[in-house]
Amino acid sequence: MNPSDAEAPPRRPPLRGSLSGAPGEAGDLGALYDSCSGPVYRLALRLCRSSQEAEDLTHDVFLRYWQQGRYDPARGPVLAYLLLLTRSMAINRLNQRANRWQLVQRWSEHLFPAAVPTPHDRAESEDLADRVRGALAAIPANQRQVLEMAYYEGLSQSAIGALLELPLGTVKTRARQGLIRLRALLHDSPAQP
Repeated sequence: MNPSDAEAPPRRPPLRGSLSGAPGEAGDLGALYDSCSGPVYRLALRLCRSSQEAEDLTHDVFLRYWQQGRYDPARGPVLAYLLLLTRSMAINRLNQRANRWQLVQRWSEHLFPAAVPTPHDRAESEDLADRVRGALAAIPANQRQVLEMAYYEGLSQSAIGALLELPLGTVKTRARQGLIRLRALLHDSPAQP
């Protein structure tokens, strides 16, 4: 037996079976990563909803495990610790992202205030609204009803057909004919004098 062998600290057995290793040993970390990276990545992907962010988070979880050395085998299996660490770090990332977005929104409101419409812009908008109302009043009632339900109530043509108890083809025909008439009326109507 070599004297240098007696002085060296005993090596830990590999983690493959127990997953109870301690941070700080390269062989154990590699085995731990091989054994636990799948569940850690799946949890990270579920929380982050992005494969790139999940990969980054998985890397950061194992890096933090390695650097901090806070895992206590007496408190439970290392996989449970890593999953708890993944959850905590994911929540922190999501909160930071939300805070950054709020900060960007506040700054953009200060840097780019909403444009205040000028009296001329308001007058043009009111004139256009009057012209559209007049054109709607000029088309047949059944076509107007279908268009109003589609645009003002946001209903699909099949929903309009169900409400009015009309076949889908009839609803489509009325909508198309109404739009053609509206276009002709708005195109022919005088703009602002």
